[in-house]
Amino acid sequence: MEPLQWAYPEDIPGSRCTPEDGPWPRAFYLLDEAEIWEEFQRLADPSSILFNAENGWRADGVNFQPSPMASTQDRYILRQLNIHGRLWALTGVFDGHLGEETVAHVAHHLPIIVEEFLQQYIPENPSEKITPGFISDLFSRSIVAFDDAIAGDILELFGGSDRLDRYSDQEIRDIINDQEKGGDNYQKARLCMYGTTALVALTDPEHENLWIANLGDCQAVLVSPRADTWDVEFLTTEHNTENDAEIERASTLTDGLLVDLIIVIAGALAPTRGLGDVPFKQPPSFTRRILYNLAPGFSDTAPWEICLNRNLTPPYISAKADITHRPIAQLTGTPHRPYYLVLASDGFTELCRASGPERVLTAWAEREAKRPPHVAAEGNLASRLLRQAIGGEDRAGVSCMLTLDMDGPWVDDTAIVVQTL
Repeated sequence: MEPLQWAYPEDIPGSRCTPEDGPWPRAFYLLDEAEIWEEFQRLADPSSILFNAENGWRADGVNFQPSPMASTQDRYILRQLNIHGRLWALTGVFDGHLGEETVAHVAHHLPIIVEEFLQQYIPENPSEKITPGFISDLFSRSIVAFDDAIAGDILELFGGSDRLDRYSDQEIRDIINDQEKGGDNYQKARLCMYGTTALVALTDPEHENLWIANLGDCQAVLVSPRADTWDVEFLTTEHNTENDAEIERASTLTDGLLVDLIIVIAGALAPTRGLGDVPFKQPPSFTRRILYNLAPGFSDTAPWEICLNRNLTPPYISAKADITHRPIAQLTGTPHRPYYLVLASDGFTELCRASGPERVLTAWAEREAKRPPHVAAEGNLASRLLRQAIGGEDRAGVSCMLTLDMDGPWVDDTAIVVQTL
């Protein structure tokens, strides 16, 4: 590790660092190449999965937050689902908000629910044809069913939402604050306090079809090889209050009360679709009777009351994913120049703010194509993409992002999955 160097706000990608975060300049350590990759291993939780060794189909993931003062609320998944003895691929990224409990629950349990739906509804006889539309619908329904269970599991304790008024606050507290009895009810209630976006990709065993389910503001990108360049195609649109079309769609869920929708959501969240976020999906009585009685729970209910007083016609957040289907059997990449599917949380967009995601993705793909085959097969594709986003071959820039001396996080949490198609 070389002597201290110095950085200014304009040296930090994204929008987290401003002159008001002084004093500037701030110190960082200049790392050599080996130290850089050691820090990636420590800070980005890299992992990989090989779906098919013969064809080189793989997926790599990272979850990056370099600040020692913050834990990441992002997650990613790399899974194989065994459906009647045949293996489907499931990958995804999740950007949690307000807390970590719900995003951790989703990353662990959503693949299980998707697998159960596929096992239940896909015929065991592989000769029976199933259409892409059938899988799209099944994928969507599995996600909605998973989300419904988050609130449903706690409401079952009281016989449903219409029976909450039969219980006193003390009776509710006695039921949900069961930490001394194992805490199952308490954990179910805690899941309702937080939420997460979800961007999940499903690939069939024959590698002929790709389905992408999107809830929130993560992005799916297809990076395709061309004769002398790479095409970058964004496959998803962001579900947030800056998307006029999404606001118009979401307002239909709230009897057209557009002003209330914007106040309720924009006052607390950016995404208009997601998993969890139960106070935005249930009547105010759910939050006031159940979540306010959690101990420990909300430390300050005043901000929630601003939203709840406008909560007239929930739900304001939808768990119905946009499903994108893309045939991939005809994609004619090579092991050295494959098609890449990139799934990334909005932290990646922040890191690419200066030059734009397209330029970062193109430069990364070009670099991958120049690697000798035995080198390209090693390491982690998502780690190398992350490095491109935070500075590429600029050793000082990358070192600054990894070791900046700052009290709070200087970049947004960033989860990335790279899957070869």
